[in-house]
Amino acid sequence: MRWFQHELTLPSFPKGFHPITHHILEALPELPQAKVGLLHVFLQHTSASLTINENADPDVLVDLDRVLDALVPEDFPYRHAEEGDDDMPGHVKASLMSNSLSIPVRDGRLCLGVWQGICLCEHRRRGGRRRLVLTLQGEVL
Repeated sequence: MRWFQHELTLPSFPKGFHPITHHILEALPELPQAKVGLLHVFLQHTSASLTINENADPDVLVDLDRVLDALVPEDFPYRHAEEGDDDMPGHVKASLMSNSLSIPVRDGRLCLGVWQGICLCEHRRRGGRRRLVLTLQGEVL
């Protein structure tokens, strides 16, 4: 069993859901060597989140963002408001979603379904660059 760990800084994305599977794959040169294992992806931020969802129709990602906006409106009377109108809603959305994912690995590939991809959910209008910690454990070829 071997362990590999990398930090990945993503480019700044606008508010919304953004496919990032390709960024993660590029940051994991050891992945093709993994016969069987597990990839853990951890986001080091509190106003963004991660999800695995539709990777074919971008309208799904737009709709997911719209649903979260309806569930967590900016005009709610939040107490925490020093960092802008979109900050506290970003924290709520991130808490409702997740800041980490675990994905099985088999024969050097992520075991994602045909239509699945990893997405960064940017909940702020200007969230900035986001950092991920990628931890791959597994049996190598």
